[in-house]
Amino acid sequence: MSEKPDQNQNDEQPTNQVTAGRRLTNYFLTGLVIAAPVGLTLYITWSIIRFVDDFVKPLIPPQYNPDNYLPIDIPGFGLVIAAVSLILLGFLTANLVGRTLVQFGESILHRMPFVSVLYRGLKQIFETVVSQSHSNFKQVGLIEYPRQGLWALVFISTDAKGEVAERVAGDDITSVFLPTTPNPTSGFLLFLPRSEVHILDMSVEDGAKLVISAGLVSPNHQKKTAELAAEANIKSSKS
Repeated sequence: MSEKPDQNQNDEQPTNQVTAGRRLTNYFLTGLVIAAPVGLTLYITWSIIRFVDDFVKPLIPPQYNPDNYLPIDIPGFGLVIAAVSLILLGFLTANLVGRTLVQFGESILHRMPFVSVLYRGLKQIFETVVSQSHSNFKQVGLIEYPRQGLWALVFISTDAKGEVAERVAGDDITSVFLPTTPNPTSGFLLFLPRSEVHILDMSVEDGAKLVISAGLVSPNHQKKTAELAAEANIKSSKS
């Protein structure tokens, strides 16, 4: 007589296969989380270096370009030359003679119809990006937007000034930047009373991470949760 296969053994095989599949999936996702940021960072960095080298190296005189007399190309040499050139340019324009030359060049550009608009726009953008003044974002907050009951994360810039402060009813009007997800470089400029802004403890960097990750990454919250858990463990051990 043929023996019937044990039903328990048949049930254990699919379970073991599912468990092994889940483990492989978890291992793959864990490896992806570790490798993807590192790989993308290296790729973007290398792309920037190559882009600057391809632009700067042709401008270097042949006798000063090491690629002409070395058996291998030196990556990053153009980037170093560009950085040194910008430092020298900043040093030269910091004195009276340099400022005079810059003002003379700008006066010529301002007289050109299309070029003047392009130059002013680009200059304003770069001055805003590299500026280290008090107008930079220093706080993160929450406001009810686009209606009551819905909360949006904003970066607080400065108090409203000039005509905006004069025409908007109420006191202590502040300007905030409402970023979009997952690209925080675009968004909306809003003016509202400071009393309607709920200031958060997180830094601007953590706020940007929260926006870019669409709410999946909240470092400060995780840190505080870990601290609360540690305090609860200490209290439970003492009791």
